[in-house]
Amino acid sequence: MAKKSKKQQQQAGGTPATVALTAAGVDFTLHAYDHDPSHPSYGEEAAEAMGVSPDRVFKTLVADVDGALTVAVVPVAGSLDLKALAAAVGGKRAAMADPALAERTTGYVRGGISPLGQRKRLPTVLDDSAKAHTTICVSAGRRGLEVELSPTDLAELTGAVSARIGRG
Repeated sequence: MAKKSKKQQQQAGGTPATVALTAAGVDFTLHAYDHDPSHPSYGEEAAEAMGVSPDRVFKTLVADVDGALTVAVVPVAGSLDLKALAAAVGGKRAAMADPALAERTTGYVRGGISPLGQRKRLPTVLDDSAKAHTTICVSAGRRGLEVELSPTDLAELTGAVSARIGRG
């Protein structure tokens, strides 16, 4: 069987995240659900729709740390500690990135930003609570689609460092 190009895989329903996972030969499970645009939280909606504990579903946030965009992956049940994120990458100050800039840089829309398969690879920090789970769920690159994989595989594929960057 002929191997499909990234473009062919994406046209067949894949996302850059699933293409990257497939190309890396990583075990993962996709979870699709009907996204409700009126839901107040993308991550909590995903956890509810999949019937997964919110501490196993992680959101992907893009922050500006001393002028450099940085990805933070934290449980949807909590929030991002910007000071801890800055410290984790050797920075001094962090603030949430402009949403339009985050979308342009990653190639994904807000609520569907995946830490995997981004247009431009950014420094990534994975909250160390992920280590407590065999698998975690992150966005697969669009609203209503999550990918479940081991936190070790996620860290390896994104080059993520692990640090306590989540609160609550």
